[in-house]
Amino acid sequence: QVQLVESGGGLVLAGGSLRLSCAASGTIFNINAMGWYRQAPGKQRELVATITSGGSANYADSVKGRFTISRDAPNATVYLQMNSLKPEDTAVYYCNADIMAFSSSYYYAYWGQGTQVTVSS
Repeated sequence: QVQLVESGGGLVLAGGSLRLSCAASGTIFNINAMGWYRQAPGKQRELVATITSGGSANYADSVKGRFTISRDAPNATVYLQMNSLKPEDTAVYYCNADIMAFSSSYYYAYWGQGTQVTVSS
């Protein structure tokens, strides 16, 4: 059984900062890429940022220069530091990770339950 548990969402004023965390736990053999996605009301889920097992990061154009993704490999945790937040960043943020469990021979995409981020103007 593999789980992703997110934390760190909340309400913040425009221009403020939040840090999201996502910890993977369970019978994990290996983790490949990890990332963050978001879904605003009435919109499709979109990629925010991803990071490979080697530490290479990729960002959506809308968050470049404001958000930073990082990971703590020994603790199977990925972070999203969000600065200079805008009202349009308001969404439910989901953690994603490509994980191979001990019981499996392939990688499967796991998702967290989501954490709400609300940016007020």
